[in-house]
Amino acid sequence: MIITISGLHGTGKSTIGKLIAEKMGIKYYSTGQAFRDLAQEMKMTLAEFTKYVERNPEIDKKLDNRIIEIAKKGNVIIDSQLSGYLLKDFSDFNILLTCPLETRVKRMIQRDNSDYEEKIKETKMREKSELERFKLLYNIDLSNQQELYQIYDLIINTESLSVEEIFKEIILKLEKVIK
Repeated sequence: MIITISGLHGTGKSTIGKLIAEKMGIKYYSTGQAFRDLAQEMKMTLAEFTKYVERNPEIDKKLDNRIIEIAKKGNVIIDSQLSGYLLKDFSDFNILLTCPLETRVKRMIQRDNSDYEEKIKETKMREKSELERFKLLYNIDLSNQQELYQIYDLIINTESLSVEEIFKEIILKLEKVIK
């Protein structure tokens, strides 16, 4: 089973992805965490590393090729903004989590213990950069709403749902796919 979970920063991908992986007894991989780890290894902030990656597209390619390699081994949930797009030809179930910017930023502040103004500025900059990079690298337009409904089996707005409610909705849908 190959499951993808996508969405912008702070939509709940990692939290939900880990819960699904644990429930189903499969591996979990996060491109976002790999990106943050690389930034830390290079002693850069996320904003600095994002600018660096804009000038070094091989980093995006390397991270994205890694999820393809991992997915081909099977029994995994891949948490990545692009996983639904990159794995659509052989994934079993694609999930997209959505949520308004303000709510996402508040969640990331709690996760990262950071300042609101700093986090909203960083998030807007990162998402603008990613939108442009993904169009250039892969001809993927994350803002194309019509394409979302062709790629994803389940789209959930997480704004007013608890983690438990989101998890339950996904598991109910997955159980129907697995049967």
